[in-house]
Amino acid sequence: MDESPRILLTNDDGFESVGFRVLYDALEAVGDVTAVAPMADQSAVGRAISSEVTVHEYDLGYVVEGTPADCVVAGLQALVPDVDLVIAGCNEGANLGAYVLGRSGTISAAVEATFFDVPAIAVSMYIPVPEDVTFQEIDIDAEQYEEAARATAYLAERTPKSGVFEECDYLNVNAPVAEEGPAPIRVTEPSTVYEMDATRDGGTVTLHDRIWQRMANDEAPDRPGTDRHAVLNGAVSVSPLTAPHTVRDPQALQALAAEYSSASDSP
Repeated sequence: MDESPRILLTNDDGFESVGFRVLYDALEAVGDVTAVAPMADQSAVGRAISSEVTVHEYDLGYVVEGTPADCVVAGLQALVPDVDLVIAGCNEGANLGAYVLGRSGTISAAVEATFFDVPAIAVSMYIPVPEDVTFQEIDIDAEQYEEAARATAYLAERTPKSGVFEECDYLNVNAPVAEEGPAPIRVTEPSTVYEMDATRDGGTVTLHDRIWQRMANDEAPDRPGTDRHAVLNGAVSVSPLTAPHTVRDPQALQALAAEYSSASDSP
């Protein structure tokens, strides 16, 4: 009996991205892989969803004129039923820190899968960008994704049978650029460091994420055990996360609600 997982592979950079193809090739050795990927770049769209999408068949599976969340819903419900695992990536650029979890199309695809009770892995690769270079000027080749691909194949093969997804809904994986020798895996939690700011010049406001430059200078102020700290120290970060928003102890809010209700009932 073949026990290899059936994998739906998607991303947010579009079906022609280098990291997507590298991950597809690596996962073919693990299970039965079908691609359901966006036609165009959908970076940072979060969980944006459409009511209707156009789908095209191609050699790896399907191309969807829509978002990563569209790909997952269309894939699991109409194109690739009976999937064991959804994998999103490999994203060109890291998805590190708690503040990116709702922005990233890569992570959003994994989150969407969990609402169908399908475990998922979001995979990204950290690319250092020097101060005088823009991200678009960085040329990334297939070999540099090898660390991300190796770790993803390992996790895809072992996590479905290990009980990992009984303790979490999805994994957020961030790998460094491949160098000589395999990098270790570190189990992490998302960093809470947040350094967004904005500057105004007349009618234009420019938004800045200052943490990326600090990372390029190896200065990011993250404590050990966090995702960003692990990647900056040459390890593959794996954060086990839950998808639904959790509710904390609502005692203070319950008191306000009771007071509001009492006031409403007063004559």
